[in-house]
Amino acid sequence: MKKILFSAPYMLPFVERFRPVFNHYGLELILPEVHERLEEVEILPYAGQFDGAICGDDRYTPRVLAACAPRLKVISKWGTGIDSIHAETCHQLGIKLCRTPNAFTTPVADSVMGYMLAFARRQPWMSQQMKSLIWDKIPGKALSEFTLGIIGVGAIGKALTRRARAFGMNVLGTDIIDLDHVFVGETGIQITHLEDLLANSDFISLNCDLNPTSQHILNAETLKHTKPGAIVINTARGPLVDEPALIAALQSGHLGGAALDVFEVEPLPHDSPLMGMDNVLLAPHNANSSPAAWERVHWNTIKNVLDGLGIDASDLARFRNEPARSAND
Repeated sequence: MKKILFSAPYMLPFVERFRPVFNHYGLELILPEVHERLEEVEILPYAGQFDGAICGDDRYTPRVLAACAPRLKVISKWGTGIDSIHAETCHQLGIKLCRTPNAFTTPVADSVMGYMLAFARRQPWMSQQMKSLIWDKIPGKALSEFTLGIIGVGAIGKALTRRARAFGMNVLGTDIIDLDHVFVGETGIQITHLEDLLANSDFISLNCDLNPTSQHILNAETLKHTKPGAIVINTARGPLVDEPALIAALQSGHLGGAALDVFEVEPLPHDSPLMGMDNVLLAPHNANSSPAAWERVHWNTIKNVLDGLGIDASDLARFRNEPARSAND
């Protein structure tokens, strides 16, 4: 019987819902204990024991992949980002690497809009003061008074552009690939280079993949170019931002604030200076939160692993109407 290392954190609570699906296709599940993700040292004990993997941000390094080959045939990533999986080694070893592109475009774009509205309209801070019995009208602004800079104008960046333009915002964008001129003409986004975007944006939203060209794209040097008082929003990947440099820019007052859903180390260490900053909004890597989006990704992830193992999944749809039920229900 073929075996699946099943470690995707968003699927594990519903494993009993999915177990009949895998039984139907003759697949046995290996269920490790997972806290956020499996590190290299946590995967290695399972090396050679599984044919496919359904994973989250697990660290499938070259060492891990070499140890898992040749038995491992497919890695099905729950979600979009595959920066934690060494794709080149997968290719060299003949391991199929699958994901769900554009899985969370809508909830992530909505999250960025929510952060901008929070900073512009000051609701979190007014609520905080009211609960401290302080009646103080904190000045706010309309979003149309701000310029948004988007680093990475892919699916999420495009969705965010359309939302921001609907609010009357001026939008700047930068990307390593040329954008479709139809989209540029339709939305009025101004494509520019990174330094110009940083210097002229009130909000800076990171929406690019993590790769060698984008790691620490915001660092001590590039942050010097940001407009004084700018707000940094990162809902993409933590290592896009050099965290100590960001903290220094916040502490100096050069940046006006930050909204961070992702971090270089997750969970965010309790002693991080970010924890004590009043002008920083924090979330636990949750911008993708959307039951409807999760449902699509669950089934796409299962289909990908079945396809990767050469299993006919033409009848998979008949399982999709079963209600979600966690193992603790």
